[in-house]
Amino acid sequence: MSDQRLIHVVDDDDSVRRSAGFLLRTSGYAVRLHTSGVAFLREIKTAEPGCVLLDVRMPEIDGLAVQEELVARGITMPVIILTGHADVSIAVQAMKTGAVDFIEKPFEKAVLLSAIERAFARLAHADAAARSSEAAKLWVARLTPREQEVLERLAQGLPNKTIAYDLGISPRTVEVHRANVMTKLEVHALSDALRIAFAAGLGEQA
Repeated sequence: MSDQRLIHVVDDDDSVRRSAGFLLRTSGYAVRLHTSGVAFLREIKTAEPGCVLLDVRMPEIDGLAVQEELVARGITMPVIILTGHADVSIAVQAMKTGAVDFIEKPFEKAVLLSAIERAFARLAHADAAARSSEAAKLWVARLTPREQEVLERLAQGLPNKTIAYDLGISPRTVEVHRANVMTKLEVHALSDALRIAFAAGLGEQA
């Protein structure tokens, strides 16, 4: 068996599959390309364990449904969701179902490789800090009440405009609070902020 760590790329877009496959192979990973969620699920019984790079929008069965099917079958391969900008609320839902991360397309090499390293770290050992409810609550306690309200709604998958309407503030003010949340939680990606939010028990009521 190869020592290379395996990535399953599941995307109906041929150009995405090819570019992701090339990037990952040249970064030292083994890669298996799957043309659809249906094709991936058909092969999953005999598929070698690894990390799954899973597109949200695919015909027949979308990425969220593929992920739910993996959970239903007890398959514990870590999942990274590929999403368009408009699909962030779907990506939040995917993280609640257990996805390690989500990446917006077009993705940067460093962002993708960082997410993959986190995925394999989850396979190797649980990240105690990210999974500790008490630690996460201490991080969230750094935020002002308004910032906590914004984070709560982000964890529910709500867009900035909806959050602004709910809180009676402008979308620009939401962006300011969101930036402050990221700074105080010492994270650079929304997915990292959401991991802390979920561990702290936020976002449970949609």
